[in-house]
Amino acid sequence: MAYLRSFIASAFALVFAIGAHPAMADDSEIVVGFATASSGFMEAYDKPAEDAAMIRIDEINAAGGLLGKKIKVVSADTKSDRAEGAKAGLSVIDQGAKLVVVSCDYDFGAPAALAAEDAGLISFFLCAESVKAGIQGVGPHSFSASVLAAVQGATMAEWAFKDKKAKTFYRLLDTWTEYNKGICDGFDWMMPKLEAQGAKLVGQDTFKNDDASIAAQITRIKSLPQEPDAIMLCTMMPGAVSAIKQIRAAGINSMILNGSGVDGSYWLSAVPDLSNFYTPVQGSIYGDDPNPEVQKFNAAYKKKTGTDPSSQYVYPGYSMIDVWAKAVERAKTTDADAVVSELEKMNAEPTLFGPRTFTKELHHQNQARYLIVETKNGKPSVVGNWTISEPVPMDALVKK
Repeated sequence: MAYLRSFIASAFALVFAIGAHPAMADDSEIVVGFATASSGFMEAYDKPAEDAAMIRIDEINAAGGLLGKKIKVVSADTKSDRAEGAKAGLSVIDQGAKLVVVSCDYDFGAPAALAAEDAGLISFFLCAESVKAGIQGVGPHSFSASVLAAVQGATMAEWAFKDKKAKTFYRLLDTWTEYNKGICDGFDWMMPKLEAQGAKLVGQDTFKNDDASIAAQITRIKSLPQEPDAIMLCTMMPGAVSAIKQIRAAGINSMILNGSGVDGSYWLSAVPDLSNFYTPVQGSIYGDDPNPEVQKFNAAYKKKTGTDPSSQYVYPGYSMIDVWAKAVERAKTTDADAVVSELEKMNAEPTLFGPRTFTKELHHQNQARYLIVETKNGKPSVVGNWTISEPVPMDALVKK
C-alpha cells in the first residue's frame, strides 16, 4: 500500500504548490464526489455504474433530498491512472464531498479511496470485488457496492451441484487478476462441502488471459475417463471469449460456470450458438428479471443514457447510493463515523438488487442472492436464483 500512499502525498504537494484552498460547501446541499474514470480504459467499467448512481440521486432529490438537502454531484477524472486517481480524490474532497465514490477496480480506485480515508471520509468502490476494496485494503471508512468474487465461485459450484445435479467438476483458473483468483477461491472453499455430499473435483489447471491457445489444458480435460459435468472457468474479458470458444471447438460440452465478469451479450457473436453456459448476476439486463422494479430501472437507465444496461455491473452504483443515503438518514448526519456505524448495522438490508450486509469486520458482501443466467443457443436468460448456504468466511477471503 506504500506506493498508493506516495501517490497521495505527491498529489497533496501539487495541490498546495498551486495555492489551492478547500472549497466551502453550500449548507443547503450534500456533496457526493465521483473520483472515477471519464477517460481511458476504466471508463467502460466506471461510467455505467456511475450513471446508475445518478438515477438514485435524482430519485432522492425529487423526493425532497437527503436530510432535507439536495445532493450535489462533483467529479474529477482519474484518467484510468493511479496517480491521477489520488489527485481526483483530493479534488472532490476539496469541493466538499461527504462521500467519495471511486473506480470499480481495487488497484485503480484505491488511491482516491485512501485520500478519502486520510481525510476521515467515507469511500465507496463502484463495483470492486476484491476484499481489499474496503477495510482490508483501505481502512474503516471504505466500502464496496458489489459482491465479492469468491461469492460468485461458491454460488456457481453449489447451484450446479444442488440444482443441476452436477457431480464431477474441473477447475480452470486464469491467473491474470485478483478477481479471477477470487472466483476460484470461493469455488475452492465450497468444493469440500460438496465433496462430502458426493461431488468430486476431477482435475484442475491454469492459463493466462492473453494465452493464444489453451490446447494443452483442453487435452488434459479430454484425457479424463469421462467429460466433467461442469467446468469452473475463473476468467474475465477479453481472454474469456478465446477460452470458451476453444473449449467448445474441442467438442467439450460440459456445463461452463463463470463469474459475473462475463455477463452481457456483446461478446456472444464470437461463440455462435453457445449453450450450457452459466453466470451469476445481481440483476438481469435481458428483459426477464423477475423483479418488475428492476425492469423499471432498466427502462429508466435507457431513458437517461440512451442505451440498455450493458452488464450487471451497472447495478451496484444504484445500490451504493441507496444504502449510503439510508445510513445518513438513520444517523441524521453525514458525519463519517456516524454513517459507518449505521452501515455496519445493516443486516440483509433490502435493495433493488438484493440484500446488503456490512459488519465491523467486512464492508463487502460475502453472501448474496444471485440470479442465474443460462446462455442457450446464443441467447442469455434467467433460469433461477441462488443464495449460498452460508457466508464465505474471512479466512477464505484473506489468504495468509
